[in-house]
Amino acid sequence: MSGAIEATSGAVDTPPLVAHGLGRTYDGYIALGSFTVEVAAGELVALIGPNGAGKTTFLNLAAGLLEPTAGRIEVAGQPPGSLAARRALSYLPDSPVFYEDLSVAEHLEYVAALHGTEGPTARIEELIGRLGLDGWEDALGAELSKGMKQKASIALALVRPFAVLLADEPLDGLDPPSREVLFDLLAETRAAGAAIVVSTHRPDVIAAADRCVALRDGRLAYDGAPDPAVLERLFDASELEGA
Repeated sequence: MSGAIEATSGAVDTPPLVAHGLGRTYDGYIALGSFTVEVAAGELVALIGPNGAGKTTFLNLAAGLLEPTAGRIEVAGQPPGSLAARRALSYLPDSPVFYEDLSVAEHLEYVAALHGTEGPTARIEELIGRLGLDGWEDALGAELSKGMKQKASIALALVRPFAVLLADEPLDGLDPPSREVLFDLLAETRAAGAAIVVSTHRPDVIAAADRCVALRDGRLAYDGAPDPAVLERLFDASELEGA
């Protein structure tokens, strides 16, 4: 399809996202402890767990926003935060962040140019149309509703090439039609060969995933097929609903 996601390539036969014995502590508090996981190209992993389980800590470590206190993590074979890792990874945070003086269209043009998107105009127009951002191209971030901010943030994450996509609760704030669009975009991203990790509490996202990785108290609690029966034995429904 026109404007399809381009996944950058890492080392041959090396998973795009790898963590071994990864840990992060704060003044003795274990936010993430001895966590090991590998995410393959073209794989969609649902990252679940109750509040404080370590999900966002892991995503921030992978994005290079935090330094690990133990173990290692690599993005496309490179340490997070390095130029090569930044080129390979796109991060969709739980709270959208925008430059105060750039419009939605200017944000998209800037990110596309920064990361060398091929055919940037077509890709930008496609994302604007599919995500329902028509008419908001000239709006500043402060002028957008919560839902529109989330749509713009999704467009920013997908307008550039990448090998790894991290998304922290990406469906929050979206109306049902926009959720369906995001599911389609994630499917296209996976088909293009990118590794995807989605932090979520939503059963529909978990069901669509190839694999489910569950954290509890900063530790790995489950890594396997998204089997509802198994997950129900691991977590109370209330734990995941508010995760």
